[in-house]
Amino acid sequence: MSPDVSPVKSSRKVGGMTQPSKKTGDGILSRTSSGGFDQRLLDIAALNLTSKEEPARIDEPPPRMTLEREKLLEEARRFIESSGQKDKKSISLVVIGHVDAGKSTLMGRLLYELGRIDEKTRVTNERGSSKVGKSSFSWAWGLDGTTEERERGITMDIALQSLTTPHRQVTILDAPGHKDFIPNMISGASQADCALLVVDAATGEFEAGFDRGGQTREHILLVRSLGVSQLIVAVNKLDQVNWSQARYEDICGLLRSFLGQSGFHPSKMGFVPVGAMLGVNLVDRNSSEASELSRWYQGPTLVDLLDELEPPTRDIESPLRIPISNVFKGQSSGTGISGRICGGVVQVGERVRVLPGDETAIIRSINIDENSVSWAAAGSNVTLYLTSIDPIHLNIGSVLCSPGNLVPLATVFSARIIVFDIQVPITSGASIELFHHSRDVPAMISKLVSSLDRASGTVVKKGPRVLSKSMSAEVQITLRGGTLSAPSAVARPIPLEPFSMNKDMGRILVRRGGETIAAGIVLDIIG
Repeated sequence: MSPDVSPVKSSRKVGGMTQPSKKTGDGILSRTSSGGFDQRLLDIAALNLTSKEEPARIDEPPPRMTLEREKLLEEARRFIESSGQKDKKSISLVVIGHVDAGKSTLMGRLLYELGRIDEKTRVTNERGSSKVGKSSFSWAWGLDGTTEERERGITMDIALQSLTTPHRQVTILDAPGHKDFIPNMISGASQADCALLVVDAATGEFEAGFDRGGQTREHILLVRSLGVSQLIVAVNKLDQVNWSQARYEDICGLLRSFLGQSGFHPSKMGFVPVGAMLGVNLVDRNSSEASELSRWYQGPTLVDLLDELEPPTRDIESPLRIPISNVFKGQSSGTGISGRICGGVVQVGERVRVLPGDETAIIRSINIDENSVSWAAAGSNVTLYLTSIDPIHLNIGSVLCSPGNLVPLATVFSARIIVFDIQVPITSGASIELFHHSRDVPAMISKLVSSLDRASGTVVKKGPRVLSKSMSAEVQITLRGGTLSAPSAVARPIPLEPFSMNKDMGRILVRRGGETIAAGIVLDIIG
C-alpha cells in the first residue's frame, strides 16, 4: 500500500522538533529563541507588502509606417481630387449665434430628421428633460451631454457630431452662445471650414443678439477673423411670429449688410427660414406646420444649403501641424487627442514631436468621424491615439509636428491686426488676452509700430499713440508670464507660425475685459 502523498511544506528544526515555518516575501520567517515568531516581521507581513509575481506585461510594439512621405502625398492628392465624384466631400461646420437662439435644438432636431438620433434616444431625452422641468430643451439634449449643461439649459463646451447629406460628410461643432464661454466658441471656430449662424426671429430677441453687447455680431466677426469665408444664416423660431415674411426679410437685410462689412462675399452667404422645434424646413416642408411658410417661401431647405458648401483648399504640402483641442484617456490603450490638422499629412506609425516640450510620440491609430483610417490630411478633424509618451506631456494648445520640421515657438512677435468696435482705445503696454486655436495666454501690446490703410495695407502713420475702433495696424505683442492674479517672471513660449507660412497657424484673436477687441495675423516671429 503506497504511502499518502501530502503537499511538501517548508520546515526547520527547533529544539529537536520539526515545525512548519511561515514565509514572508523575502523568505522564511524565523522564530525567536523563546519559540515565538519575531513580532516585527509579523507586523511587516500584516501590511501585505509581500512581493507577488505579476504576469509579465507584453507591450504591443508600436505600428510601423506603411507609406513613404512622397507616396502618402500622392495618395492624399489622388483622394482629394477624386472626392466628390464617388465619395462625399468632407467639411467641418461650426454652429454659432446668441445665447438661446436655438442652436443645439436646431442641430438635435436635424440629427433626428437625418436618422443620426434614433427614436429610443429621442424618447429618453424627452422624458429626462421633462423630469427636470426643461421639456423645451429635449432636442438640445442630443448635443448637450453633460449634467451641468442639461441642468442649466445652455451649451458650455464644444459638442462634436457628424451628419451626411447627399454630397457632403459634415462634422458639426456646436459652439456655446453665452458670452462667458467665448473661449470655447473660439476653440470650435478655429477648427471649422464654414459656419452656421442661428438667429432668433422672435420679437425683441433678434435685436438683443444683434445690438451691441449681443453675441451675434461678435460671433460673426470671430469666425471671419479665424478664416471662415462661407456662412449660412438660419432664421429660427419664425413660428413665434406667425411665419411672417416681413420679419424674415427685415432680419436678412440687416444681417446681409453687416456680413458684407465683416468681409463675407455675397456669393458665400445663404439664408434659410426654419422652425427647429417643429422640424420645419430642415429637411423638407411636407408637414402641416410648414403650410404657412410654404405660402411665400419656395427656396432651399437647410440640408440643401449644407449640401452646397465647398471645402476650402487643403494644404497637404506644408509641414505637419496639429494643434491639440482635447486630451483624454483611450478606452483600450494609449492616450487620445483631438484636433484639426492645419497642414500636411499624418499616418499610423508616424513619430511626432509635441511642442512646447521635448517629447515625441507614435501615432497608434487615427479616427475620422468614428471611422478608423490609416492616414489623414490637412483640413480633417481627427482623433489620434498616441503611444510611447506620458500623458502629462500632452496639453490643450500644444502642437504636434514632424520631428524634422518643428513649429516655431514665440514669446515676442509682430502682427497685423484689425481693431473692432471698441470704446477704450488700445495703447502701447496694454494688457490683453491672446487667443490662438485652443490656447489663451496673457500678453501685452508692447509696441504700436504703425497704422495701416485697411484696403491697401500701406503705412498711414508710424508709431501712432493709440489705436481706435475700425483701425488697422502693425503691432508687436509680447507674452506675459503667469496670470493677472499670479504673475510669473518668465513667459512660456507658444507655438506660432507666420501667416505667410501657414494660414491656420498664423491667425490670432485679442481680447480684453471679456470683450474681443481685435483680430489679426502673425507677420514675423521676433523672439
